[in-house]
Amino acid sequence: MSRRQRARTITELEPSQAPATGTSEPPPPPDPLYGVALLKMALELKRQRERSPEEILRGVLARMRLSEVEFRAWLAHQGELAKVFGGP
Repeated sequence: MSRRQRARTITELEPSQAPATGTSEPPPPPDPLYGVALLKMALELKRQRERSPEEILRGVLARMRLSEVEFRAWLAHQGELAKVFGGP
C-alpha cells in the first residue's frame, strides 16, 4: 500500500500597514477567549433579562478568569460593540 504525500503550499502574506495616525496606540493583542466570553455574555443576556449587561459582563469574566481591564481595552477598540457594555 503506497501513500502519496501532497505537496505543501507556502504563501507569504504581506505585512499589514497600520494607518499613520501617530497618536493612537495599537490595540492590545486579543486573548483567544475574548470571542468565547462575548458568546457567553450574549447567551446570559438572552436568559437573564433582569440582570444588567454590566453585571453579566463582570460575572462571565470572573468565571473565565479574564482580566476585566484588558477585556475592556480590547472592547474599546472594537467600536460599536463597546457601547453595548457601557463603553465610550
